[in-house]
This record gives sequence, structure tokens and C-alpha cells, in this order.
Amino acid sequence: MEKEREPEVRTGRGAVRGRVEDGIAVFRGIPYARPPFGALRFAAPEPARRWDGVRPALEFGPPPPQYDRMSPRPATELRDPAPDCLTVNVWTPAPGAAALPVMVWFHGGAYVFGSAADPVYDGARLARRGVVVVTFNYRVGMEGFGQLAGAPANRGLLDQIAALRWVRENIAAFGGDPDDVTLFGESAGAGSIAALLAMPAAAGLFHQAVAQSVPGSYFAPELAARIAGAVGARVGAGATARELREVDPHLLVRAADEVFAARGEHAREWGAVAHAETVFSPVVDGESLPCTPWEAVARGDARELALVFGHNRDEYWLFMAKRAEFGSVSGERAEHALRVFGPGGGSGGSGGSAASAYRGAYPGAGPEELYETVMSDWMCRMPTVRLLEAQVAAGGVAYAYELRWSAPVSGGRLGACHGLDVPLVFGTLDAPLARQMLGEEAPAAAGALSERMQAAWAAFALHGDPGWPGYRAADRLSKVFDCEDALLGDPVAASRKVWRNHSFTALEPR
Repeated sequence: MEKEREPEVRTGRGAVRGRVEDGIAVFRGIPYARPPFGALRFAAPEPARRWDGVRPALEFGPPPPQYDRMSPRPATELRDPAPDCLTVNVWTPAPGAAALPVMVWFHGGAYVFGSAADPVYDGARLARRGVVVVTFNYRVGMEGFGQLAGAPANRGLLDQIAALRWVRENIAAFGGDPDDVTLFGESAGAGSIAALLAMPAAAGLFHQAVAQSVPGSYFAPELAARIAGAVGARVGAGATARELREVDPHLLVRAADEVFAARGEHAREWGAVAHAETVFSPVVDGESLPCTPWEAVARGDARELALVFGHNRDEYWLFMAKRAEFGSVSGERAEHALRVFGPGGGSGGSGGSAASAYRGAYPGAGPEELYETVMSDWMCRMPTVRLLEAQVAAGGVAYAYELRWSAPVSGGRLGACHGLDVPLVFGTLDAPLARQMLGEEAPAAAGALSERMQAAWAAFALHGDPGWPGYRAADRLSKVFDCEDALLGDPVAASRKVWRNHSFTALEPR
């Protein structure tokens, strides 16, 4: 009886003991790599050390060093300078089963924060649909994405690949099929998944993917190095691994947050990034990440994979709400956003023509609507659409969706904002993050929509088909999730036409 309540599984590094919770076996905090500190700081991940006996896997591992700007949590909570943070968590409906499909979650957080321990990422509800769910931590901010001389680029992405290798080598012991792995992730997690489509080291480690709100931000090495240099200067150092290795990780976190707060001072050299929501992104270094996701998908690198790409209708409303911008967007501010973030603007192109194109595409739209639209388009909507188009043009299979259902808080002013899809997909409507968007008690409509989205994501993992037709250039059919779901053709036609001649490339310094 005790064994049933506390199942044990043997991994390649040692045995672990989990716990059965409401019929699902859960294993938390299993190391997939050694703590990336000391001599291993700013290095590629090393496999976790072996252990003797049975390791309790009952608590989530600590997060990597970070500071969540979207949370009221104070930075003083960041205490451990070298946490054992590279861990995975597994929810399985049947540890003794054979070959259940596996779903691996990539959390978001602007490449600077996030933790698999967040209650919104609880995998139990998805696991009850007959899949094994895996979540994990990866390095963020300077630790994971700072472009440092003497260190490999994209260490956060290398962590993700190490986690997928752990899945490949160990998931069968938890009842999962290592040859049937579906990735799913949102925001920076979706951007990471898109990057993995272009990374040779990730080949063969997954078989299909869902990318929710793919950000369009990927950096050229020179831009990334300049940003890292600004962070290093805040702690009296340069942008080299040798200089920064002895700096307390949380001092570096604070320095990076200060650089983010003062990013507008670098507008002349950083371009659009000086006005964006993060100063870290994957770096197209030509080695670990040889090219952008759009280039890789366009040349057919993902042709053998089934992919789901989607976005939320009102992505940027979340950030507008956080900054209390509703009702205060001036014509001047909208004009600036159109020039900087419209197609061609942030990379030194014709931002003025983009502004004219937006006004033509959205006649009668006021400053606030134009501002929100171009910001949503630049941040996630158009990068996601262009990946859809590239996959289909290359002969691959892709499915499209748009979330239109509006969050009920603040009289619906959040709309279908960035991140709203996460609790709906996991069914974690009572998690603290979910309550910020859904209220203290989620409405019945949210529960019904969540059931439909969970079913679609699980169906894709189980059968390779989310339940609606594939995306084609001829009709651009997309599943629209709302109070009443629908199948619509080209739901973002106006913006898509504005961006039709734009190529998403690695962002360069000016």
C-alpha cells in the first residue's frame, strides 16, 4: 500500500520516490544537470551527479536566479547564490505503463524569469487525459542568455536540450514513450521551442510541438554583447565569463533589471529592443543557433514535424494594464510605436510607411487601438503567423489558432491578453497567476473553454491532430477559441497584409 502511495522509479542517475496525488503519480525536483555555478557557471550544462539510495522527489527544485518584474515579490527573497535549480518534474497517470505520449512544457517569462514550480503549470489535469507531463527549469537572464566572451551562447537553450535528453533517456521508466514527445510552451517558452527547430543539437529529441504566442525577438551577437556589456558595467565588470563568474548571481540579476529599466537610454544603439519588454533573447550565433526559426522552417527543417502555432487576440493588453496605459495613449505615443515597431521600423527601415500602412489597414482606429495592435503584432502575432506560413510553404503540417475569449477582470479590459492561454491549457484556473486574469472565482465560461483547450492539446499529443483542419495558404483556416468556438479563415488578415513583405531577422544594433 505504501509503495502505491509513494511510487519509486529508477532513473539513469539513481532512484527517486514520488507521491500519488488524486490518482496521478508526481515526481518533483529531479536533477537533470549539475548546479550551474562555481566552476560550471556560464558553462554548458553537465549531467547531474549520480546518487545512492532513493532520492525523495517530493518538492520542486529552486528557481534559477531571477527577478520577476510582473510580480510584487521583492528581490530580497532571492537568497541562495547557487541553487540546485536545473530540475525536472513529472506527472504520470501510470508509472508502470508502457509508451504513453509525453508533453514537455517550456515556461515563459521574457527570458528573464519563470519557474516550473508556479502552480499555474501543474500538470495533473493534462496527465489525467492519458499523457505524461514534464516541466523543468532553465537558466534565464544573464546566466542563460547573456552573450559573454569565453562562454557558450544560449546557455538557457542548452539547458532545455539537456532536459529533453533527460526525457529521452528516462521517461520510459515513468510510463512515457521517448519516441512520442510533444513540446508545448508560451511566450519565451514558445520562442525557445521555435529556436530548437533551428538547432541541430535538438534534432530527434521531440516529434511535434505547440508554440503559444511566439515572440519575434532574436538577437544578433553584437547586439546581445552590447547589452551584456551594459549589465557588466553596472557591477564594475566587463562582458566576459571570467570577470562575471565571481559576481554574486543576484547582484547580476539586479544589474540586469536596472539595465532594463534604463533601456531607453540606449535607443540610438539598441533600436527597438530599447523600447521592448525584455533585453534578453536567444542569440543567432551561427553555432548553437545557426539561423532564425523563420529561416530554418522556410528551408524545411521542421517539415517532418506536426506543429501548432497560435496567439492571443489582445497580446499587449496585459502590459498596458500593468502600466495603467488604458485611456492615456496619446497620438504621439502611438506614432512612435508605429514607427519603431511597425515592419521595417526597428531595424532602420521605413517606419513612416509602416505607420501609413497601419492607418490604411485600420481606418477609424484611434491612437490606443493602433498602439495596442502594432505592439501585439510585433511582439507575438506576426512572428507566429509567419512561422505558420513558412511551415506550410515548406510542405509541412501546421495548425493555427487564435484565443479571443476576454478575461473577465477589470470589466474585460485585459481582453484575450498575453498569458491568458496558460491557465486555460493547464486547467489551473485557481492558481494565483490565473486569478489575476480570471478573478477569485473563475466564471463557468472559463471552465468550459479550459476543457476544450485541454482536450485539443491532449488530442494533438495523443493523435497528432488537435481537432481542426490544417493551415493552408489558400484559406488560412484557424481555430478561434471564444465563448462559442469557430473556424475562421485568416483572422488577422489586416495585420498580415501590412507585414507581408517583412522578413523577421536577428535584431542588429544600430
